[in-house]
Amino acid sequence: MALLIFLVLLVIAAVVVRSVVKGNQRKALERKEAELAPVRQLAFEDVTALGEELQFFDLELAGRELDTGANADYQRALDEYETAKKAADNITEPEHVKLVTATLEDARYAMACVRARVDGLPLPIRRPPCFFDPRHGLSVEDVPYAPPGGAQRDVPACILDAERIHAGAEPDIRKVMVGNRRVPYFQGGRAYQPYAAGYFGGFGPMDLMFMGMLFGGGFDGLGDGIGAIGEGLGEGIGSIGDGIGGMFDGIGGMFDGFDF
Repeated sequence: MALLIFLVLLVIAAVVVRSVVKGNQRKALERKEAELAPVRQLAFEDVTALGEELQFFDLELAGRELDTGANADYQRALDEYETAKKAADNITEPEHVKLVTATLEDARYAMACVRARVDGLPLPIRRPPCFFDPRHGLSVEDVPYAPPGGAQRDVPACILDAERIHAGAEPDIRKVMVGNRRVPYFQGGRAYQPYAAGYFGGFGPMDLMFMGMLFGGGFDGLGDGIGAIGEGLGEGIGSIGDGIGGMFDGIGGMFDGFDF
């Protein structure tokens, strides 16, 4: 009889542990989706922006003769746009965003090559996009920039943002929502690292800088994310421990009534 009760309580304990584990897994998935959703939205917005640029680009090229090279580059831009759209539809992990933004960067460079060929100019040097907002297109120079509370670094800027920096004005920075605050995307935390890495990861040292999100806010966001994971793990382990402890307290109470 005692052994039967013991086995029954062990089964109940296993059910409790399984329930706690599933609950923590569900919370982890919800946390992951909450983190991924704004970055996925950012990628969709960038794909839409490129689509609009291609529409205006088509009007810009209307009536102008394209040689073989310009046609090839134009087709490459269209193909990359379609690839980016499909990749955005299939984002299920933060790392998937990197493919979207890397493809968009390729498409914009192809468009810059078309413009150069049509105007009879040399092909543009492959530079990273504008740091302040990659949708601004290829950068034209590196400019010194320090966000509030951050260290100054040279970052790539488009012609308009470079002019703003040189004039002592604020650049046109891409902002994202983190909690209830709007912050520069590069200070959005670890979830935005793949987004930035796709745009800037192919430019040598830029990859290392952007994977660290360049400035203090990014590292703070990374720390917050690690802290949240640690807290969730701690809560899960604590819940499992409490459940097991409670069950074995019950087992002990049951066996107190038996004389072996």
